[in-house]
Formats: sequence, structure tokens, C-alpha cells
Amino acid sequence: MLTKMQIQGYFYVFLTMCIWGGFTIFSRLNASWNISAWDIVAIRFSIGCLILLPVLLWRKETAFLWHIKPFILGLLGGVAYCVTTYSAFLYVPAAHAAIFLTGAIPLTTAIMGYILFRQAFDRHTWLSLAIMLTALSIMSVLLYQQTGVAFSLGDGLFFLAALWWGTFTVLVRKWKFSAWQSMNSIAIWSTIIYLPIYLIFIPKHFHEPSTAHLVIQGVFHGVFMMIIGTLTYVAAIERLGAFRAGSIIVLAPFIAAVAAIPLLGEPLNVALICGLIGMAIGALQPWRWLKRNDPLQTQLDQKK
Repeated sequence: MLTKMQIQGYFYVFLTMCIWGGFTIFSRLNASWNISAWDIVAIRFSIGCLILLPVLLWRKETAFLWHIKPFILGLLGGVAYCVTTYSAFLYVPAAHAAIFLTGAIPLTTAIMGYILFRQAFDRHTWLSLAIMLTALSIMSVLLYQQTGVAFSLGDGLFFLAALWWGTFTVLVRKWKFSAWQSMNSIAIWSTIIYLPIYLIFIPKHFHEPSTAHLVIQGVFHGVFMMIIGTLTYVAAIERLGAFRAGSIIVLAPFIAAVAAIPLLGEPLNVALICGLIGMAIGALQPWRWLKRNDPLQTQLDQKK
């Protein structure tokens, strides 16, 4: 029998999955709607900053922003990650994002944790690494046989984005930033860094897409992805624990990749199926469900 806290947790998991899965679909739609990666990044940061900055000023919580650490978080988790990710979606289908971005993030996080702070791999990470490398090897061979090309520019951009986000995640943990502080660091510093460069040096293409498409993308990426998705994710972890909530939510982009087949008319072949399955297993680590090691969940269970 589920407790009230667990029911709330699964509700927040559902909301987060809808938003994270929607990110894959909406980002891929940018290519169809002729919205450039540079423009959507500017829209996302501007809307997020316009919403969050007044709240910070009202709560008088801006002091933490004016240091080098929030600046670095904004540069990595905001500017670098968003520019790379949105650019990648212009080159390859949604399934590639699930494989080389979502699937790779647990791996790149572990790698950057070792490089930056010498955090050793545990046995779960080693097993995930073996599964992912096997899946990618099979996928690359099959793709080369079918198309003559194993990996594309879009795949490389997605993996680079996974490296940015993995680094961001390790730094957030090491520096003990809260979700609220991390979200504001991204929204505000990304705007400060990116918008001047965008306004002065980067060509704008707002005349190409329709106004309705720009509004839809702005609301989704600036409000739902940057703000609501972060808050629902944190709420889910607080009620279900980091491993249980995270393991379910990470399925969202993989489900979105399958949904993109009928919704966007994107292709799916044996090579991509192998990559999706292998990376999903490596990212989810389903064997850990048999013996969960989640200190937060243990504390929650003891209180029930």
C-alpha cells in the first residue's frame, strides 16, 4: 500500500517525465519549425531570467550569485550544454539524443568525477560502462554496414553535451549547491554571458519561424524545462529517494525517442534499437533495484 508521500512522489515523477520527454520532441521540432539553435537558447535564457530574477530580488537571495562558482555552473550547465544540445538536434533524430546524451550522462558524470576529484568508479559504474561500450560497438558496426558512417556530427555534439552536464553535476554535488541555487545560477549567469554575444555577433532568424511556434518553444523551454521541470524533479527525489526517482525519470527520453517515430516520422532501425536498449540498461542499472543502496530512501522508509 502506497503512502501519501509515495503517491505524491510518483505524481511528481510523472510530471518530470512528461517535461523531460517533451524536451526531446520539442527540441527536434526546432528543425522542422526553422528555429535556429542560437535563437532558442536566447529565448530560453531570457524567459527564465525574467521570471527568476524578480523572485531572487524579492527574497533578497542574490548574494550567492556573485562568485566564481555560480558563474562556472552557468557557463557549463547553461551556455555550453544548451548550445551544444540544441545544435545536435538539428542534425540527428531524437533516438540519437536518448543514446548519446541521456544514456551517456551517467557515464560522463562518473568520468568527470574521477578526473576532477579522483572519485573511484564503483562496480555498478564499471558494469554500466561495459554494457554501454558493447551496445555502442554493436550499433556502430551495424550503422557502418547500413550507411557507411558509424557516427555523425550530431552524435558527437550530444556526447559533448553529456560531458558538459556530467561536469556540471559533479561540481554541483562537490560545491553543495541546492536545486534552487543551481537553477538560478544557470538562468541568470547564462543570460549575462550569452545574450550580449548573441545580440552583437550572432545572426538572428526570427523572421523564418511563425510567431506561434516561437511562443510555444519559449514557454516550454523557458518555463517548463528550466523552472517547473527542476522543481518537480527535486520534489520527486525528496519523496521517493534519489535512486528510485532518478531511475524512473531517466526513461523519459527513451520513451520520447520511440514516440518520435509516429509523431515526427523519424526512422528507427536495428542499429538504433541496439543502442537504445544497451544505453537504457547501462543508465538505469536495473540490477540495483534488487538491492537498492539509497541512503535517502532508507531514511524515508524508517520514518514510515
